[in-house]
Formats: sequence, structure tokens, C-alpha cells
Amino acid sequence: MQQSKSARALRTLAGWVVVGIFFFPIYFWTSVAFRDAKDIFNWPPIIVDFVPTVKNFEQVFGISLGFSFGQQAAVTPGGGNFYMAPRLWDSIVVASMSTVLAITVATLAAYSLSRMHFRGRHEFVNWVLSTRMMPPVAVAIPMFFIFKQFSLLDTYIGVILIHGLMNLPLAVLLLKSFFDDIPAEIDESALLDGASRWMIFRRIVLPMAKGGIAASAVLCFIFSWTEFLFVLTLTQTGLKTVPVVSSTFVTSIGTAWGNMAALGAAAIVPAFIVILLVQRHLVRGLTMGSLKQ
Repeated sequence: MQQSKSARALRTLAGWVVVGIFFFPIYFWTSVAFRDAKDIFNWPPIIVDFVPTVKNFEQVFGISLGFSFGQQAAVTPGGGNFYMAPRLWDSIVVASMSTVLAITVATLAAYSLSRMHFRGRHEFVNWVLSTRMMPPVAVAIPMFFIFKQFSLLDTYIGVILIHGLMNLPLAVLLLKSFFDDIPAEIDESALLDGASRWMIFRRIVLPMAKGGIAASAVLCFIFSWTEFLFVLTLTQTGLKTVPVVSSTFVTSIGTAWGNMAALGAAAIVPAFIVILLVQRHLVRGLTMGSLKQ
């Protein structure tokens, strides 16, 4: 019994160590956002003992937060050194809408591939998989000329479309595996009872697969949220996302690490909220298929 308690304590300790290893870079990066420039490059590095400041957030978002931890200059609303609030909104719109687009199309395609047997089905799945292996840089330049021809450069529609297409193969393959885990006998029983294929999909299969859909949606959102190359290629001045504008903190007089950390810390929040919203379905989706009858 005593040995069992010791083993449990060791497992708990090991779990906290692993959590600490993964959490520490996030904590350190976030703490840099609350540091003055002179406290960022101290050696040995300061982990906790520093005077926090919100100056970096005020400069990045051009707002006055109305409080301070120490002496700092007032910031005129909308007039910070780097005004990134519109860019954060651009990222939210692009990541959200491209996720909705990819999941909507992928859900229909994955259900068809899972349930309907037609000639060339396996070849089609292999083709979908092969598109994911293609490096984005191989299609970035052709996409630039195609989007230019259709006046989609520097537009929400253009970036949402390319991010939706980028995430579509992964979403199709993931959702197909989730639909495969739902017994096809359920569909056959419903068909014998007179239900149509669309009714079976909407009222029976879709609710059973919502955990997998949530897991796929989170992955699509994160991939779109962190995508850099396509946004850099297909936008100029009217639209930028957080990963692209982060590079603008590297200036001719140095890198604004505090401002960069402030934008990065703020960029974590929307992704964290999305994960919290689907957390209940996400855990179920990630474990789908782990237990089979």
C-alpha cells in the first residue's frame, strides 16, 4: 500500500515536472511582455523579481489601460509605436472563417468517403493525403498570380479561401477516421426504417461525431492562426495577420522584444478561448477510436 502511494506521488511529481517544462517558455515569454527593456536582457535572467509594466501592451495596441505598476509615459489612444489592434482582428476573422469553411466542406467530404463506395475512392483519399505533403512555397507564387487575376489579393475572402484550402486535406482525413469509427450498421438500420441519407447524416452521425469535428476545428484554427507564408505572399498593406506583423518589430535600430512579446501574449488569448469553448468535445474527439467493441 505504502509502495503504491509512493509510486502515485512519483507519477504526480513527474506530471508536474512535464507540465512545468512545457509551461515555462509560455510564462517566460508572457513575463517579457510585462518587463521594461532594461529587465529583458539581464544576466542571469530574472524569473520573478522584476517591476511589471503594461507599457508594451499600450504601445502595441495604442490604448491607455488606465493603470500602471510604475512610472511610465502616457500613451495616446490609437497612437502607440505599433498599432496592432486591427491586425489582431484580422487574425481572428481569417482563422475563424477559414475554419468554418474547411470544417463545413471537410465534414461532407469525409462522410461521403467513409460511407459511400465508389470507383476511385481509395485513390482519391491518397490524392488528398499527397496534397498535404506539398510544401506551401511550391504553390505560393502560382496562387499569387491566380488571386491577382481574380482581384483577391489583400482581401479577407482571398486569405480565408487559401487558409480553408490549406486546412481542407487535414480536416478531411481526420474527420474520415472519426466517421469510420462510428458503426455503419447504424446508418443501415436507419435506411431500413426509411430515413434518407441526409437525415441520417444530420440527425444521427453528425451529433455522434461532434467530438471529432471539434478536435479538427481546433487544429484548423491553430494552423490558420500561425500561418505565415501565404499571408505574406497574398497581402500587401490592407490585411495582415499576427505572425506576419510580428516580423515588423525587427527594425533598423533593433528588435522591440517587449512589444513583440506583448503581441504574442495577446495572440495566445483567442486560441486559448477557442480551445476552452470546445474543451468538452475536444477530449472526447481525441479519444474517439481508442476503445473499440
